[in-house]
Amino acid sequence: MSRAALAVLPLVGLAGWLIVAGTGTAPADSAQIFEGRALYAETCAACHGADLEGQPDWRRPGPDGRLPAPPHDASGHTWHHPDDMLLRITRLGTAAVVGNGYESNMPGFADRLGDAQIEAVLAYIKSTWPEELREHQAEISAPPD
Repeated sequence: MSRAALAVLPLVGLAGWLIVAGTGTAPADSAQIFEGRALYAETCAACHGADLEGQPDWRRPGPDGRLPAPPHDASGHTWHHPDDMLLRITRLGTAAVVGNGYESNMPGFADRLGDAQIEAVLAYIKSTWPEELREHQAEISAPPD
């Protein structure tokens, strides 16, 4: 999605306003973000933190050799990945996407969440990022010209 496609939306009850990047289909709206926030709390917060802060020492493998859950706020690397990768990781799990015997505690959610629900979770996560990170992530998610 190009910068021009970013929308400034009123977000009554949360922040008054946000600039929100969509997840590749259409700009997010306040209802999608609200739904995503609830779904995040139900399915993601146990590992990634209620405030998107991730697990402690998320850059270092734990005793099991696996990386802890990273943050989804601006301090993490979620914004470094294009939408199609974020959707695949959420649907299939990190190990399935990385392959080559990589092990991860991140399960796939395809059996619990539909694509629209995953997109809502991602819209919520993106809505918390600073504008420059949303713009960067939208640029790397845009289809080639």
